[in-house]
Amino acid sequence: MERLERLEKYKAIYLNDNGLARIQSVYSIETHNAIDELVDLDEKVYTKSDLRSLETTNTQIIFSTWGMPKLSEEEIRRYFPNLKIVFYAAGSVHHFATPFLNCGVRVVSAWAANAVPVAEFTFAQIILANKGYFLAQQIMKEQGYNAARQLTDQHFNGTYGCTVGIIGAGMIGQKVIELLNICNLRVKILVYDPFLNEDTATALGVTLCSLEELFEKSHVVSNHLANNSQTVGILNYELFKRMKPSTTFINTGRGAQVVESDLVRALNEFPNRSALLDVTDPEPPEKEHPFFTMHNVFLTSHISGSIGDETYRMADFMLEELELYLSSQKLKYEVTAKMLEVMA
Repeated sequence: MERLERLEKYKAIYLNDNGLARIQSVYSIETHNAIDELVDLDEKVYTKSDLRSLETTNTQIIFSTWGMPKLSEEEIRRYFPNLKIVFYAAGSVHHFATPFLNCGVRVVSAWAANAVPVAEFTFAQIILANKGYFLAQQIMKEQGYNAARQLTDQHFNGTYGCTVGIIGAGMIGQKVIELLNICNLRVKILVYDPFLNEDTATALGVTLCSLEELFEKSHVVSNHLANNSQTVGILNYELFKRMKPSTTFINTGRGAQVVESDLVRALNEFPNRSALLDVTDPEPPEKEHPFFTMHNVFLTSHISGSIGDETYRMADFMLEELELYLSSQKLKYEVTAKMLEVMA
């Protein structure tokens, strides 16, 4: 799209409690310069504490990423009476968006960009889990080659023709489904998502089912539920106990959706079950948590989302959205209050 020339550019700032280093880790020099060509961008990175002493009332556009402060409606009206839109170069906006929306400020998120690495991460875990990789590498260190080989030969059949359960078919869940289908693995994909209709499910090539059926029939279960009060603790022992003796549970969604003591119980009942947890509640788990000593639990430090150079994709999405906004075109990734009900 051709860069837009404006007689009077919008006033824009960076707002982020993690400061300049965080902004520079997401907004590359090239993207920063491109934004600066389109708007009057203040070079300073503001934090919430700055707002009490600095003049921001002329600000019309905010750019941010992880570290975006939560402001009340009163604070938004006081510090940003002319604010029109927030461009958030990261995924979930649950922690800050509602007061802005209530004040009539539009919110745009790079949730679609952040969905890509999460889906890729999940897809890779599904492939490895169905080969028994995670348990096999643990057992090989503890018991040797023969024990590890016996485990995989007797209990794991690979991904081809298996059943995969996807909990939540939003942007991330649908990208995982897409990757599974592209690779012609002939997997049967079961989906639990109360917001997904039959026509969309058919187009995706998946079967809608209950959570109970999904846990009973799947060889691997991957959680991508929306993060809201209705989903807290939704994944409990009544579901985990239904898993097959060698099912793998993957969580790249939110830790609060899992009753962790129930998961521990189900994993102890069948030691060939496993859990791959990129998120927990709290995060990280408390030092004495059983997750740290269980041989069939594998923890990562919330790395499924954008890391390294992948983060630049999120800011690039926001640059593209800015161009659409300035030319009064429809935005692709604007977040509404209704969308917050179903977004992860």
